[in-house]
Formats: sequence, C-alpha cells, structure tokens
Amino acid sequence: MLLLSMIAGWSFAQTPARSEPLPPPPLPDVLGEADTEPQVTILHDDNQTTEEVRVQGRLRYVRVTPRYGRPYYLFPSPDGNYIRRDGIDATVRPPMWVLFSF
Repeated sequence: MLLLSMIAGWSFAQTPARSEPLPPPPLPDVLGEADTEPQVTILHDDNQTTEEVRVQGRLRYVRVTPRYGRPYYLFPSPDGNYIRRDGIDATVRPPMWVLFSF
C-alpha cells in the first residue's frame, strides 16, 4: 500500500514552470520635476548666514545661523509674521529637568 501511494504521488507531481524574475517597477516621474524640488537661497552677512527655502515659489522656512550661537528657524505664519523655532519639527517638547538624583 505504501509503495502504491508513493508511485501515485510521483505520477501526479509536476515539474515547476520556469519563472523569470519580474522587472523592477518604473521610477515615478516626480523625481525629475523642478517644481517640487526646494530652491535654497543663501545670504551671508558679517554676523549670520540666512538660508531661505522655497518650494513651488512659496517660502517654507528660513534657517538663520548666527556667527556665535545655535541656528534657529523662522516659519511664516498666516498673519504675515514669522514664528521662531529651534528645530524643524513642530512637536512641543516639555522641559526635562532633573529634580532629584540619588
């Protein structure tokens, strides 16, 4: 019985079809468009360096690097003023002071 089931299994076995690897997906057309790439304008001054970043003609942010000190970012607000932040991310970070140490 065992021999009969083995022969039956071999007779129903099929050789796998030859498969060719799939071609890589085409690259999106967005990579070559000049409208979506940021345009950076760098202005040097005696006391600071200012970088204006524009995407599709709209000002996204301004990075100000003072000669002495840490760089900061200015983001345009809807009312025409600028909002100053220490980083690009908009999350609020609470202060993490050490109150007690043992």
